[in-house]
Amino acid sequence: MNAQLQPVEVRFEPMREADLDAVLALEQQAYSHPWQRRHFADCLAGGYQAQMLLAGDTLLGYFVAMQGFEEVHLLNLAVAPGHQRQGWAKVMLDALVLWARGQGLQWVWLEARASNTRAVQVYKAHGFRYVGLRKQYYPAELGQREDALVMSLKLETTP
Repeated sequence: MNAQLQPVEVRFEPMREADLDAVLALEQQAYSHPWQRRHFADCLAGGYQAQMLLAGDTLLGYFVAMQGFEEVHLLNLAVAPGHQRQGWAKVMLDALVLWARGQGLQWVWLEARASNTRAVQVYKAHGFRYVGLRKQYYPAELGQREDALVMSLKLETTP
């Protein structure tokens, strides 16, 4: 018997304070040094671009980005561990780039853990380029610190 796949609506919704329990649960699954509730709450209070990617009622991932002068800085992007390697990070990066272009921004910036080779490969495949290193930027195990790779994406302008 052939089982037919049922289409599921995938959509973006703005992150709200009421969503933080679900966001924090995903954050803690995805990262060894997760953000705390206050980090997300501060971003929401600051009006940052914070979007959740949902399939039905399932939280696939989210991103948080801060707009600056002619640029946006991607602060956090996470995909639920059970949904990784399915292209959802690319979908969220596409959405961020589309939003940034709509705001007239020229650059997207981010930092990635030097050890997070999978994320770095996703960013490179999306067109981000390595531009520098922030020494001992991230907390690591046993009180150590880890370097961050600084990456940027120049947004093409349309005539």
